[in-house]
Amino acid sequence: MEEEKALKVGFVSLGCPKNTIDTEVMLAELHDAGFEITGEDIEADIIIVNTCAFIESAKKESIDNILDLAWLKENRNLRGIICTGCMAQRYPDEIEKELPEVDAIVGTGSIHDIVEAVKAVAAGKKYRSVKPNEELVLGGDRVVTTPDYMAYLKIAEGCDNRCTYCAIPSIRGPFRSRPMEDIVNEAKVLESLGTKELILVAQDTSRYGIDLYGSYKLHELIRKITDETSIPWIRLLYCYPDKITDELVAEIRDNPRVLRYIDLPIQHISDKMLRAMNRHGDGSLIREVVAKLRREIPDIVLRTTVIVGFPGETEEDFEELCDFVAETKFDRFGAFPYSREEGTAAYDLPDQIDEQVKQDRYDQIMRLQANIHEQKNEEKLRTNITVLCEGYDAVSESYYGRSAADAPDIDGKVWFSSSKKLAEGEFVTVRVTDVIDYDLVGIAKFPKKA
Repeated sequence: MEEEKALKVGFVSLGCPKNTIDTEVMLAELHDAGFEITGEDIEADIIIVNTCAFIESAKKESIDNILDLAWLKENRNLRGIICTGCMAQRYPDEIEKELPEVDAIVGTGSIHDIVEAVKAVAAGKKYRSVKPNEELVLGGDRVVTTPDYMAYLKIAEGCDNRCTYCAIPSIRGPFRSRPMEDIVNEAKVLESLGTKELILVAQDTSRYGIDLYGSYKLHELIRKITDETSIPWIRLLYCYPDKITDELVAEIRDNPRVLRYIDLPIQHISDKMLRAMNRHGDGSLIREVVAKLRREIPDIVLRTTVIVGFPGETEEDFEELCDFVAETKFDRFGAFPYSREEGTAAYDLPDQIDEQVKQDRYDQIMRLQANIHEQKNEEKLRTNITVLCEGYDAVSESYYGRSAADAPDIDGKVWFSSSKKLAEGEFVTVRVTDVIDYDLVGIAKFPKKA
């Protein structure tokens, strides 16, 4: 075991925040087993690539990372590559056949086998563990890889929605909520590590509790977290329109520590397209939910994502979507050209859309949103906003951070000067003076001394 303890293990974590949490659980188990974790690929004896396989571009990124690391096997000390995550769960046979550079395959249902996988590869053996996701024990200790001031918290695993374009149910398995007490206890641990912003994630956050408690319990979970911690910012991602309950709306409205920000993926507004996608709820439900949120919480920030170029999407369908985006003026917005994924119901649908048409529609709707975003940013000029400082950029000689309106990695930044030295994770009031693309620019303001 002395040799095993001396082994240095590196990680490449790809994909969504939910994958990041799986990486953190595996890191903790390897650390507890005595392995040394290194952030330098060139120093590693074994590297684990936690892959994404949601859409074609994600699969390509995963494969490219594995092939890049293979150079280290040929030219440096790297002894093995372990492929984990969604691509390992979805394509284990193909990986074995087409990527001989990979020495071990560990699926999303087998992350607790990571120590066994590393030991096998260290001994020069091939290894494979791809268990059903239903067998996965949820939760576990984590080595948090995000900055001290923010952390993701996974409240459920898997998905039951069965959208026709999505492979996640076949990769991650059925929806399973974590017990409320486990989640609250993990929130307490994260608070003790310095977390100022806690971001709740799942494949479908708004479904939380239905399987364990018989009804949607996201609002109750939020209340328990705020009752038992003092974490100042709690952010919600991946909430579905058909599960936005009155209780959840009230909790966001009335709980001062829940950010008035909600990620509400709608995917489309055309009833025909929503049916083809097997989305729950029609266009009128989406409109009603948006109207309710803005009526009950006038300053709420609404983020959404849409798919363009889905099979059968006509120019009329696309125009209806553009009209809805123009009229609704989402605060934050993302679009994806439809990715045809084998094993999904939409793969065999007729009337597949030409790739260039998809790209043209994507470009058009993102230009539309860019104008909306610019208008919304300009409305913030000469206002004061609270910003969570994330660091200092020596090139621009300015601090940067995020407001409550900006989730990490997907939304914009606030760049600002300060007359005082600031620490990462510190909250500061910023006066907005300028707009640059999707970002805001300003000056830190401090109370005048009496």
